[in-house]
Amino acid sequence: MKTEHNTYIPQPVDTSRVELSEDLLELAEKMAENVHDVWAKTRIEQGWTYGPERNDAEKKHPCLIPYDQLPEEEKVYDRNTSLETLRFIVAEGFEIVRK
Repeated sequence: MKTEHNTYIPQPVDTSRVELSEDLLELAEKMAENVHDVWAKTRIEQGWTYGPERNDAEKKHPCLIPYDQLPEEEKVYDRNTSLETLRFIVAEGFEIVRK
């Protein structure tokens, strides 16, 4: 079924009731750093380099820096992606166990 762009209504799984353990919250932060590193690696492979302001034409991006140097508001995006991924896994009935 083809959907028109203006009629798309995202319907993510409701994870609002999922509570993550302290271990999973720690994992979420590690995942956030890895998400950033994967994104940065991909950008660099595409020819992007660091620049103080984003410039798509010149392939410059201010977030091509280590995760721990990102401003907090930039970390939030990666952190939310990680948290929602973990909540989704738990909501779907899976368990994450550290070996």
